[in-house]
This record gives sequence, C-alpha cells and structure tokens, in this order.
Amino acid sequence: MVRNHPVIFLLILTLTTLACGLPSTALPTLTPVPAQPATPTLAPQLTLDQIKNAQYKLNARDDHAIVQLTDGVYQNGTDNTTADFARVFLTENIAFGDLDGDGVNEAAAVFFENFGGTGSFGYVVVYSLSNNQPIFVTATLIDDRPMINQISIENGEIFLDAVTHGAEDPACCPTLETTRRYALVNNQLRMVHYTTNTPDGRKRETQITAPVNGTEASGAIQVSGNVSIAPFENNLSYFIYGADGAQYAEGPVMVHAPDFGAPGTFDETISLKDIPSGTLVYIEIQDISAADGSLLTLDAVKITVK
Repeated sequence: MVRNHPVIFLLILTLTTLACGLPSTALPTLTPVPAQPATPTLAPQLTLDQIKNAQYKLNARDDHAIVQLTDGVYQNGTDNTTADFARVFLTENIAFGDLDGDGVNEAAAVFFENFGGTGSFGYVVVYSLSNNQPIFVTATLIDDRPMINQISIENGEIFLDAVTHGAEDPACCPTLETTRRYALVNNQLRMVHYTTNTPDGRKRETQITAPVNGTEASGAIQVSGNVSIAPFENNLSYFIYGADGAQYAEGPVMVHAPDFGAPGTFDETISLKDIPSGTLVYIEIQDISAADGSLLTLDAVKITVK
C-alpha cells in the first residue's frame, strides 16, 4: 500500500501560502441614511398683490357696487364735482392673520372712499382666500377722514389704533384718540373692545374680568370688571346681542368708585331668562356719554346660554 501523507502535507502547505499572499478585500461599511420628514403642504395664503388687484364693494354709496381695484386704486371720472365720481384707495395699513380659526389667513386693510367733496370715509375691510382668489368679506366704517396709527391681527381679532372725530371736532381735524378690537362673527365685524382718551390724555377703558369667553350659563350671570375712569353718575350700561346682531336685553350697571373720575369696579347680576337655550350671545358693557350720547368705552364677553 502506497502512503501519500507527504504529498497531502505539501499540498496543504502550498494552499496556505497562496491564501496568505492574497490581498484581503474589506466589505464596504454602509452608512444609514436618516429618513427625511415629509414636507408639509402649506395652504395658500393671501398676498398684498392680490388685495391690491381684488374686487371691492363700495360701502359709502347706496348701490354698494362691486368695482375692480388696480394696484390698490379704483377711480371713476376725474372731476370730483360730478355725480358719478368715485375714488377708492388702499392705504399702507394692512395686516394678515387668521380671523376665523381655519388656519388660512385673512387680510384686514384700511381703505378710503371719496365720492366728491371733502369727505373721505375710512373703512376696515376684510378679505379672505377662496380657490386662491381674494374675496371681499365685509367692511365697517371707522370715521370720515380718520388718522390711522396702526392695524394688526392679534389672537384672532383685528386691533385698530386711530384718531377720529370727537363730538366737538371740526370735520377737518379729528382729535379723539381711540383703540378698538373687532371679531369676525358670521362674516361681519363685531367691535368687542373700544377705548378713548380724555382731552388731557387719560385713557378711558372698561374691562370685563369675569366671566371669560366661552362660559356657559343659564338663568343669570354675574359680570364683573373695572373701569379706568368712573363714568358720569357712576352708571354704565349693558347690552346683550346674539351672534346675528339681534338685541335681547339692556340695562344699567353701577360702578363703585371712591371719587368722581377715579378708577372703579362693577359687579352686576344680569338676567338671561328670555334668551333661548343654546344661543351664543355677546354681553357688552358700555360707557355712553351723558353729554352727547357718544360711545366712550366698550368691552364684550362671549357666552352660551344653557
């Protein structure tokens, strides 16, 4: 029998030597690629250029005609003494923000309308976006020839700082410093806060501290708050309005103040008995001038009657 152990040994040695001489091939290192977050699709938003070239509804004219703005201006005729003359223009006072809670911004802008003569009526105008087109929603009068200091959208409401006409101001020259806040309710602007300044610069303001917006109540509700300047004979007034503008009730509110014109407080029980259950209402506390009936201050709270 032939033994082949040396041959096998030489074969193993040769293969080992060849294997050691071959270059090693390292496996590539794979770097994990982090997952990219999905880019959210942003809803289209109104632009200034869209407002400048939108349709506009005339507010101070009886026919409330729809006209087309071009670069923020509409004008019909050049002679302001003719009956058909009209000029509308967008001011630099414009703000963007969500007024109805749908995540899409509205625009609040100050426009002036002139139909001949010296009157130039200032309006807060609201536009929304529909199918990527600007839509005129509503407008509310500020004053004839107001001086606008600021407009903004804060916490879903429009804030306006403007100088308007007091009861004794000449038409040319408003001097009454005011601020106001508007809420968009059923596509209409409702004023929910209003302040004025006294001739010597003191701010008149009424603030409701309770209840808070969104409160539910039945039968009656306790309304309390404070005033920066006590009203004439310490009397305020309350009014209750539905979201549709219907008035449900009104009455007096007594202010407690240490002296005439000093800061004061109020705490009044207001009946809700004649208001249908489920109705959303605004309770307004107003300071109305005893001298001329003009509004001096206003604050409002929104509640639901159970």
